[in-house]
Amino acid sequence: METKEVFIEGIKYRSEENGYTVMMAMEGREELFVVGYCNRDLSGETLRISGQMRFHPSYGPQFYMQEYEQIMPTDIDSIRRYLSSGVIKGIGAVMTERLLSAFGTDVLRIMEQEPERLAEIKGISLRKAQELGIQVEEKSRAREAMMFLQQYGLSNRMSVKIMDYYGDEMMNRLSEDPYCLVEDIEGIGFKTADEIALQMGILKTAEHRVHCGIRYVLQQTLLEGNTYLPTEELLVSAAELLGIERSNVEEAVSDMALEKKLHIRDDCVFDQGVYLAEQRCAKALTDHNWVSSESEEEIRRIIEKVGAGDDLTFDPLQTEAVIRGVRHGVFILTGGPGTGKTTTLNTMIRVFLHLGRDLVLAAPTGRAAKRMSEATGYEAKTIHRLLEVKAGVDSRRPSFERNEDNPLEADVIIVDEMSMVDLFLFQALLRALPPEANLIMVGDPNQLPSVGPGQVLADLLGSGLFENVELERIYRQKQESRIVVGAHMIRKGEMIPLQEKSEDFVFLPRDNARDIQRDILTLVTKQLPSHFHVRPDQIQVLTPMKKGMLGVGEMNLLLQRFLNPPEDGKAEKEFGDKLFRIGDKVMQTKNDYQMHWQIRGYNRILLEEGDGVFNGDVGVIQAIDEQDRSVEVLFDDGKCALYGFDQVGDLELAYAMTIHKSQGSEYPVVILPLLGVPFQMIYRNLLYTAITRAQQCVLILGSAEVVASMIGSREKKRRYTGLAQRLEEMAYEEK
Repeated sequence: METKEVFIEGIKYRSEENGYTVMMAMEGREELFVVGYCNRDLSGETLRISGQMRFHPSYGPQFYMQEYEQIMPTDIDSIRRYLSSGVIKGIGAVMTERLLSAFGTDVLRIMEQEPERLAEIKGISLRKAQELGIQVEEKSRAREAMMFLQQYGLSNRMSVKIMDYYGDEMMNRLSEDPYCLVEDIEGIGFKTADEIALQMGILKTAEHRVHCGIRYVLQQTLLEGNTYLPTEELLVSAAELLGIERSNVEEAVSDMALEKKLHIRDDCVFDQGVYLAEQRCAKALTDHNWVSSESEEEIRRIIEKVGAGDDLTFDPLQTEAVIRGVRHGVFILTGGPGTGKTTTLNTMIRVFLHLGRDLVLAAPTGRAAKRMSEATGYEAKTIHRLLEVKAGVDSRRPSFERNEDNPLEADVIIVDEMSMVDLFLFQALLRALPPEANLIMVGDPNQLPSVGPGQVLADLLGSGLFENVELERIYRQKQESRIVVGAHMIRKGEMIPLQEKSEDFVFLPRDNARDIQRDILTLVTKQLPSHFHVRPDQIQVLTPMKKGMLGVGEMNLLLQRFLNPPEDGKAEKEFGDKLFRIGDKVMQTKNDYQMHWQIRGYNRILLEEGDGVFNGDVGVIQAIDEQDRSVEVLFDDGKCALYGFDQVGDLELAYAMTIHKSQGSEYPVVILPLLGVPFQMIYRNLLYTAITRAQQCVLILGSAEVVASMIGSREKKRRYTGLAQRLEEMAYEEK
């Protein structure tokens, strides 16, 4: 990095949201544009900045500032420039000369430490002298606060965030408990806060350090899908993280359990909030597990009536599924691809409508909701929209208008793709469930589990407490569809015949990643669009990996270059190591409950608006506006959201995506590169999920050995979840 000393003459642009600033600076007699993150307007300040020069295609050379330190001017010329810049209100060029004449280079110290002496100068009253002293003191405090944070290696951007959050109380707050950063500041984890704390001299065995470390270990396990950790695993992980004796962790866990911060049950340790979420779900489901007054014979007659003339093959198991779904408060319909779930669900909908019931349909993602609408002919919403998510003070935590005090206005709630629903979203749904409403859940337990904590569908089925039907007979597409047949073979652990020629299931053996990249480009840009009558953007590359030549990162850059190359008049912009341009296919990478969106119809008439875009939402960039510093994205479900330049970090290219991110979606054609797959990704339901995303054709490029290993791996990524046990306990108590 280069280091420069500059004087900030003025501000060209500043974002009050995140402190991003474009400054006009002087380095000696040379003008210089400086861009970076600052906690306030630094006009008139002298800075020591570190970073690097870059050339911007629109604005020319700029210095990208990564760190800065405010330094006080020491010579007469620098002090004159500082005071006469207007940085201190009430002091202009004339008053600057009077102050310098009276106090010389000592003027800044006097202004800060002995402001009453300023009243000796003609034109400065004692009151004005005190006001000037307050201004200088405030600037001094801000300078000290910034230096305080930067000595712990925090970036300018993060320092700005912290100072904005805590204000004048920042230094006191962090001195008392630096671990408050973990809870209060998005983007700061335990390890960063711990480095600060240890540098400040906090003991390794300090109570709040150990408690925060234990919470961090449990938070990390939530990110892996678990809802608890076995006691032994928690003790080992926390002791290793904190660098302390196991006995110190054991004592802290006991104390936190007494304080109801943790819950310990059957040698399993839960965060108290997570345990309560499982318990509340179990209670709500147990209370809702009623049987209606309609008889089986009555429902069977309605099925025959509403299905007359459809010329559909409807087997006894599907009839049984409809009967159970209508008669029970909680019902689960499962089955693999092509087994008739949609036909069964559509018949169930007709029966409910015949009975005069009001229905709502929902799915976890916008893409899944859109598919559900197309399959049933009825509007389906995301669960978040159904529950009327609202923006709160924290973009990380959702709040819903619909709850037990304002339940959903429906007699039947049908939720598709239940394998994607995590514990916390399920809890929110159950809170809004009317007592007399049917809850119908549809899914495939062989798919990957939810990204968030829990494995709700698997736990509900595992409890054995709820009516459910699993459909197995293949109906969808032609009976000989290799996609469907192959998926069912994978589910059973049977090796698929890769060498057999097929129109919809193709295996191309390759042993070189560069060759696979080249072949994917040829397939996407030339061969597949004409053969299957699809656009290149309708062909989805799915990969198990994030890194490497066949990982999401490199594949997206490659596909962007060929599918959406730069053109005159097509706006584009760099954001750190990302480059986005109009027409790019992008994906939201985390839930943002504050992001506002609109749905517009003909002539851009506003049809609907709300808050919240979610992890996995896919759309296309419509506009990049340098003046407004915004990026407009139109998502697959019709929502249009405007991202500020500081929010674009939550987007990534989506020409290729991980298999995990593809859950709930279907694509006309799927390309699956399988070579050099890490052993952590060698498991059956990952391959099964990828295969079942394809509608017309799936192409695998890579190693037959990798495919065989994935099919042969019976192990799923094991999750520690307790919902099934909570349900069994609740059922026992009910008896």
